[in-house]
Amino acid sequence: MNPEDPVATVRRLTALKTEHRELDAMIARLVVDPGNDELELKRLKKRKLHLKDSIALLESQLIPDLDA
Repeated sequence: MNPEDPVATVRRLTALKTEHRELDAMIARLVVDPGNDELELKRLKKRKLHLKDSIALLESQLIPDLDA
């Protein structure tokens, strides 16, 4: 992905946000399940956090540099 291509960045950002929402729903279902797999829950939360960081990075790339 070329960081100079805002269309590709927005497309990737949309995909990451969708995956983040899906993980959020999966985590919510696992939390209420009394027989949940704690290791799986931890893995999903870690992936969700990684996605959040990636989303923030891409969003910052879409903001124009004001130092110019």
